[in-house]
Amino acid sequence: MRRFRLGLIFLVLAIALPARAQDRLNVIASFSILGNFVQNVGGDRLSVSTLVGPDGDVHVYAPTPSDARKIADSKLLVINGLGLEGWLARLLHASGSKAPIVTATEGIAPLKVGSDADPHAWQSVPNAKIYVANIRDALVAADPADAGVFRSRAEIYLAKLDALDREVRDAIARIPSNRRKVISTHDAFGYFASAYGIEFIAPIGVSTESEASARDIAGIITQIKTEKIPAVFLENISDPRLIRRISAETGARVGGTLYSDSLTGEKGDAPTYIDMVRHNIKALTSALAE
Repeated sequence: MRRFRLGLIFLVLAIALPARAQDRLNVIASFSILGNFVQNVGGDRLSVSTLVGPDGDVHVYAPTPSDARKIADSKLLVINGLGLEGWLARLLHASGSKAPIVTATEGIAPLKVGSDADPHAWQSVPNAKIYVANIRDALVAADPADAGVFRSRAEIYLAKLDALDREVRDAIARIPSNRRKVISTHDAFGYFASAYGIEFIAPIGVSTESEASARDIAGIITQIKTEKIPAVFLENISDPRLIRRISAETGARVGGTLYSDSLTGEKGDAPTYIDMVRHNIKALTSALAE
């Protein structure tokens, strides 16, 4: 009898577990940072995948037929907006998807670089909290049965982001004000600069699709020498040769790699958003402290 009961229990589990996996809300995020936000809010109630994966450059991404199939099968699509996913309209048309789309930057006042909106709003931790709240609300609307789980997980994660924001501000406060200026590869840190008071100068604009002109590079080299800017930084999504050239011509040290538009794989320095921000602030403070 005991053996029969155990067998029945295992049979029920075998049936229930795959069913639970099928019940998970299928959510697609446009790139890795958004995917990490979604996973933190949704946990095991979701099946989350990203279009642009770790160390991928969302600016120049070329969608594949498998991406169209992913979106066609999804129940919710989470995007950044602010012009980041320039390839998205064509992909949506190819997929024929009718899934709701949530723009995670909704409610964020965009910074302007010339006539363009700067899409890198996640670089400010206070903005990241707005992303998370928008994602939470979209998940609640898409799956009301799990609303309590989404709200609870979002509250826990938002508290972690509050602590992260304090951590960043405390670290910046230890950098002398006259040394809070660095060179990065492309103009991805405007929101970080606005929130935390470090000036970033970049030879390439807000999209890595653009290229630095010889005049731009010469101007930055002159500025580094004139203003004694202490450090230049590589980025994980960009070719390092331009920054290494600027370093060689000015004597400014290469302060390491900053993570701007993408997380790394699990074994990298920035597998999560919180890891990314902590890595960047550690690199900045190490290079800029006297």
